[in-house]
Amino acid sequence: MNPTTFVLFGATGDLAKRKIYPALYHLYIHGKLPASFSVIGLGRKELNDETFRAHVQQSLHDFYRLEVQEGDTLQAFLGLFGFHVLHIDRGEHFVQLKERVERWEKEQEGAANRLFYLSVAPDFFGTVASQIEQSGLGSVTGWKRLVIEKPFGHDLASARELDSQLSQAFTEDEIYRIDHYLGKPMVQRLEALKQANPVIQALWTSRYIANVQITADETVGVEDRAGYYDKAGAIRDMFQNHMLQLLMMLSIHVSNSNATAEDIRLKKKNVLEALEPLARQDVHTRIVRGQYTAGSIQGKPVPGYTSEPGISPDSTNDTFIAAKLNIDNYYWRGVPFYIRTGKRLKSKNTRIVIEFKEPLRSSASAEDSSVPNLLVFEIGPNEGITLQLNTKDPHHKGEFKPVHIDMFPDRAEAQEAYETLIHDALNGDSTFFVHSDEVDLSWQWVQPILEAFEAGEVPLYPYPAGSHGPEAANELLAQDGFHWWFDEPSEQEAANAAEARKQPVEHVTAS
Repeated sequence: MNPTTFVLFGATGDLAKRKIYPALYHLYIHGKLPASFSVIGLGRKELNDETFRAHVQQSLHDFYRLEVQEGDTLQAFLGLFGFHVLHIDRGEHFVQLKERVERWEKEQEGAANRLFYLSVAPDFFGTVASQIEQSGLGSVTGWKRLVIEKPFGHDLASARELDSQLSQAFTEDEIYRIDHYLGKPMVQRLEALKQANPVIQALWTSRYIANVQITADETVGVEDRAGYYDKAGAIRDMFQNHMLQLLMMLSIHVSNSNATAEDIRLKKKNVLEALEPLARQDVHTRIVRGQYTAGSIQGKPVPGYTSEPGISPDSTNDTFIAAKLNIDNYYWRGVPFYIRTGKRLKSKNTRIVIEFKEPLRSSASAEDSSVPNLLVFEIGPNEGITLQLNTKDPHHKGEFKPVHIDMFPDRAEAQEAYETLIHDALNGDSTFFVHSDEVDLSWQWVQPILEAFEAGEVPLYPYPAGSHGPEAANELLAQDGFHWWFDEPSEQEAANAAEARKQPVEHVTAS
C-alpha cells in the first residue's frame, strides 16, 4: 500500500484512547498497517509530539485487550504519531495541517493517501468536511477517505442535510460511516454461515420460521452521557442504527458467495425498502417505550433515570424500546421481527433468536411438553451459536426434550470491531460500513415514531432497573402467541417446558 496519513480529529477524546489507538496498535503488531504510515492527531490542546505519544502509550496500557509489547516494537509504533493543534473553525489551521502532511508525503515513495477520521461531535462533521475541501487538504495523489461515527443526524431532515454537506467534499464511495455493531465478528459471520450451510439457507424463509427476535440489553444506565442521551433516547441511540443494521444483516439473502460490498449493501437497502411502513397513528400498536425507575442490578441498588446526574426530574426520554416490524418480501412475508433494546435491564446481552415453526403433532400432550426449535446467535458480550432441537424423550413415551448444539468461535483469533473496521477502511472495503441510502431509509421508517413520541401519543411505561423491561413489551409478542426468549427461562418458558426439562438436557458442543 502506498504511503498513508491517518488524520485523526478529536485525538485526545475518549473514543480515541479507548478504541482507536488500541486498534491501530493491534493492526501494527500484526503487520496490517501500510509500510509507510503516519498518524497526525488533532485537537485544541497545546500538546507537542512527545507529550501526545505519552498519551497514546498510556491509552494502550489502559485499554488494549492484550499485553502491550514493551521495547523497540512499542517505540516504533509511537514514532508514527505526531500532534497538530487545530481549531475546527480556523481555516488557516487546515492550511498549516496540509503543509505538514505534504512535508511527510514528499519523503515517501508513491502516490499518497489520506484517511480522515472524525472522532468529534456530529455537529462538526459538515464543517470539517468543508474545511478539508476549501484548504486543499482533500487534494491527493492517491485516495482520500472520510470515516465518521454515528449518529448520522437526529431525524430524517438533519440526516439529509448532513449528507448534502458531506457530499460537497467527498463522494459516497469515499465516506465510511462506522456502526461498530457491523464490526462484531458474529455479525460479520452471519452471511458466511448461511452461504456455507445449505441446510440453514433452505430454512431461512417464512415457510419454516415463526418469528425473529433481536435483543440488545444493557445493565448500565446513562452514566456520563446525560447531555447526549436525554436528547437521543434508546430510539436514536440504538434502534435507528445498531438494531436496524442487525435486522438487515440477518435478513438479507445473497446467492453469490463472492458477493461484493456493493452487492451486500444493495441487499441491505432492499430489506429497508421492503419494511412495511409504520403510520404515525399506528405507532402505539407496534412500539413500546419505557423508562427505568429505581431498582437493583446484580444485587446493588441503582437510581431511576430521572434521578441520574444531569437528567431532569420530569424527563420523558425513553430508555427502552421494543418494536414489531414486518418485511414484505418473498422470503419474510408473514414473519414478525421483534426488536428490543434498553438500559438498566437484568443482563447485558446482544443476541438474535430464530424461533422455528412447530410441526403438527398427533398428540396434544406431546405438543404441550415440547419447546420450539431455536437458532440463537450470541453477539456479545460472549459469542456463540446454539441450535436447540427436539428429540424423543426415552423416559417419557411420546414426549420430546430439547437437544442443544453449541458452537463457539475461537475468541483468540477474533478481532475487535474497531480493529476490523479501521483495517477495512484503510483497504477500501466498505462491506461493513453504512451507505447513505441505509441512513435515509432507516430514518424514513423511524420518523413517524419520533413524531408520535414528540406529540405524546405513545405511553412511556416505567420499569424497575434489573427487570426485563415493561410488561407491555411482553404483551407485544403475546398478542401474536409468542414470548421473548431471555438468557434464563421466564415463568412462561418454564411452564411450557416443565415436562421436557424433567430429564437432563443433552448437549453437543462443537468448537
